[in-house]
Amino acid sequence: MARSVFVCSACGAQSAKWLGRCPQCEAWNTLAEAAVPAQRGAALAPASTVQTLGEVRAQPLPPLPSGIAELDRVLGGGLVPGSVVLLGGDPGIGKSTLLLQVLAELATREPVLYVSGEESAAQVGLRAQRLGLRESPLRLLAETQLERIADALQAEAPRVCVIDSIQTVFTEAIGSAPGSVAQVRECAARLTRHAKTAGTGIVLVGHVTKEGALAGPRVLEHMVDTVLYFEGDSHSSYRLIRAIKNRYGAVNELGVFAMTERGLRGVANPSAIFLSQHGAPVAGSCVLATLEGTRPLLVEIQALADHAAAPSPRRLSVGLEPARLAMLLAVLHRHAGIACGDQDVFVNAVGGVRISEPAADLAVLLAIHSSLKNRALARGLLAFGEVGLAGEIRPAPRGQERLREAAKLGFAAAIIPAANAPRSGSVDGLRLYPVQRIEQALDVLRELQD
Repeated sequence: MARSVFVCSACGAQSAKWLGRCPQCEAWNTLAEAAVPAQRGAALAPASTVQTLGEVRAQPLPPLPSGIAELDRVLGGGLVPGSVVLLGGDPGIGKSTLLLQVLAELATREPVLYVSGEESAAQVGLRAQRLGLRESPLRLLAETQLERIADALQAEAPRVCVIDSIQTVFTEAIGSAPGSVAQVRECAARLTRHAKTAGTGIVLVGHVTKEGALAGPRVLEHMVDTVLYFEGDSHSSYRLIRAIKNRYGAVNELGVFAMTERGLRGVANPSAIFLSQHGAPVAGSCVLATLEGTRPLLVEIQALADHAAAPSPRRLSVGLEPARLAMLLAVLHRHAGIACGDQDVFVNAVGGVRISEPAADLAVLLAIHSSLKNRALARGLLAFGEVGLAGEIRPAPRGQERLREAAKLGFAAAIIPAANAPRSGSVDGLRLYPVQRIEQALDVLRELQD
């Protein structure tokens, strides 16, 4: 009779009995029953030798460009041979479409293999026909059993292989159903070992839970070299790919795509997506020069302050750090004398982008102030800078790149931290207003409005 254990889906820890709380990571209701694989005799891998760091012969591997510039930016130049990439996203957001386009492009110059576990070969062929990729020399395998996939990898010896998706793959060595914690962990581990030994770049497609996290054990993200999240609104044609983990490139790098009839296409000027096209300046709007990975982006921050009907005013933030909103309102009251205690305050980042850096503080405060006073900011004005509890404006990293992006898109003025001001006093004709405190920023704002 097969023995079973309980495995935590968050950290992969095992327990002999079910517990409401994982004893390792202390997460609640994450232990699920899994069958213990039968012990089979297997040849041991060759033993590694101990050596000093100076004896290691490290040779950098040039990445394989995918043919899509936005994806290469997120990956750090392309797919590195021997690396494992995990791509997660909501159903129907375009993961399979993007990877089919990438492999069809790579197939013209490299041996590649597309393993489909969710669709039949005919269904993949219909998608390729819609995308105009029918004549591509791409090799295709519709299979879910790991042992047969491993045999195909040995026979085809591809440079790049896509597994769509890891939750559908199963191995005969484990009795649990496909998609279980034990199956996902074992299949991912064996595919990762093959990638490292054979030098094959493997892309694993992963499902996400209703909370937006990758389904399966948390250890899955630790096994792979790169973790990418596919984001986007089902009502919008734009899609975002964000790097959460990357051993070969920048973390939090962002790639922007547009879904068209011929598949996903990279967006050359993503700042235009996150800027609203107002006919005239409107109150409660301020443009922020933010940084996503290595890319400067201009994002419109919108704020709405309205009289609160309930005794407890609401504070709602979409796309920005919710915990910082209450702190910024307290700073605005304490150091600028502007109270919002009887106002509902709502803040939103246009375009569905998520901004986590504190350099958005100044733009958020200026947008809130504009909504409270019902006075629009001057046209062509942007701002960035972190606001401290003492009311000081702290510098933001790589301020010069943010300013150059703003000047390139035709902005005329910028309120920035004094520490970010260049020695020349301007950047490509962009008028700069360096400030050290929030009071100074509001004074500059009033001067520009007058």
